[in-house]
Amino acid sequence: MKKTSLLQEEKRSTILFLWLFYVVFFVYEIFYNNLFPAYPWSDVSTKSSAWYDFMFIKFSVMIILILLSIYLIKKRKTEVVKYILFIGYFLTNVISDILYYKDSSLTYTSGNMVELVIILFSPIFVNRKFTYFITIGLLLKYIVVGIFIQDPLIIFPISIMIVLSIISFILLHRFLNYIKALKYSYDEQLEGIVKGVIAILELKDPYTRGHSERVAAYAMNMAEATGKFKASELNSFYYACLLHDIGKVNIPDSILTKSGMLTDEEFDIIKTHPVVGAEAIRDVDGVADNIDVIYHHHERWDGKGYPDRLSGKDIPFSARITAVADAFDAMTSSRSYRPALPFEVAYERIVEGQGTQFDPQLTELFKQIYPEWVQISKNYRKGMDMRGGDKHENSQTK
Repeated sequence: MKKTSLLQEEKRSTILFLWLFYVVFFVYEIFYNNLFPAYPWSDVSTKSSAWYDFMFIKFSVMIILILLSIYLIKKRKTEVVKYILFIGYFLTNVISDILYYKDSSLTYTSGNMVELVIILFSPIFVNRKFTYFITIGLLLKYIVVGIFIQDPLIIFPISIMIVLSIISFILLHRFLNYIKALKYSYDEQLEGIVKGVIAILELKDPYTRGHSERVAAYAMNMAEATGKFKASELNSFYYACLLHDIGKVNIPDSILTKSGMLTDEEFDIIKTHPVVGAEAIRDVDGVADNIDVIYHHHERWDGKGYPDRLSGKDIPFSARITAVADAFDAMTSSRSYRPALPFEVAYERIVEGQGTQFDPQLTELFKQIYPEWVQISKNYRKGMDMRGGDKHENSQTK
């Protein structure tokens, strides 16, 4: 849903940009080159037959680019349209300027309205890369033309382009700041809602108090250590880790808090919680991108896990990380059926599960970051103690 929404906004911005570009392009070209040929900036006598031939090619290229843009938009490749359009315009305009001014006695004047549209409306894409692209491209155009026509007045349009580019970057910066502020506000609200849901789950099973937050902290630490996650992906991963056990709200308290061994039937009910949890967050924007964390965090490397008995690299990478974090915290936390295990014992059991329960490479990484996990746990439990946390939550750190 999030991806679709972004694609729709990109599509709307691109269509608006196309309309502005082509209306100004055709009106400007007709007005500038044909309706007012006697004005001081134009000299018909300097227009060679090669220039007229190229102008025909230029218009043909720009019309072909309209058709190509429509095709790419229909194929959901909207993000490349603006780059192709600019490159086509850049190449044809450089050549036409050189053909017109190279052997002309006129001084160089540009006054190109199309370039004003390109620069001033580029911030609608809220894309730094594109704004840099067109700024450098237009400056390069004037430098190339200046080299060929050897006219010092080329400095004037270059100065104008620099001023307009600064204005464009100011607008873009404001847009990005507004988006950042909205995203921060949204993230805060989403985190509050997620933690509220977790609090409800922990009311059902007080022995798991803090489990979700610690698992999320361990998993985030490992995810960052892998170097395979973009910063923009980590927020969604974090929220999914917080909600990895959300499906347990559907499990009867008599099973969830049972102090003895579970029967096969009771364990089958426990094994439904990943599926139930995944269904619960399937349409939640900001979490659904990492639904695999919730659905597959109980899969095993050897294929003996649940719910789909996936094995090896068929298990989503994010779920493999969460599996290690979940197991470590489960062992180092008190449960209704046993006290917490010492960190050293939990460490050994994770290592023993290398290649059977856990991803071998992630297990090697766990060995390296294990001291950080111990510190994460102690810091969290220390915070709980300062807030008046349960005594049994702190016993394992002694």
